[in-house]
Amino acid sequence: MKTHQLILGIFIVATTLLSGCANTGYQPVSSSSSSNAYSTTQFGVVDGIESVPGDNGGIAGTGVGAGTIIGGVIGGVLGHQVGGGTGKDIATAAGVVGGAVVGHELDKRNQQKTDSYNIRVRLNNGGTQTINVDSANDLRIGDRVRIDNGQISRY
Repeated sequence: MKTHQLILGIFIVATTLLSGCANTGYQPVSSSSSSNAYSTTQFGVVDGIESVPGDNGGIAGTGVGAGTIIGGVIGGVLGHQVGGGTGKDIATAAGVVGGAVVGHELDKRNQQKTDSYNIRVRLNNGGTQTINVDSANDLRIGDRVRIDNGQISRY
């Protein structure tokens, strides 16, 4: 009975600690222009397009995600149940490594590296604004564009 409580406790602690590492996907829009706070629509010309490679995912872009850590913890707890004495220590270490490997493989399947694009726009008011988008679609340098609430489109 104590083993089940220990496993549950470790799982809850690991989940709580790792929940702060979640990626919200928020990408701020940077601007070097002083825009009117009441105007959310701006016009300009695409001045540059830069591809931004996707990160490795995981915690701080390392590729090590929650599955790796949780898999290692669960594998260690399960490995600790096997054998006795030195054999128990070896089984625990093997469980940690095996669980971490399995968890990491599951993380890699769920993490998708997607590139994004920084679209730099020379605004009609003389300023510039850079917008990060998932797809450049049909935008090319020199295209006239409209920026409406952070969304960019040709016009």
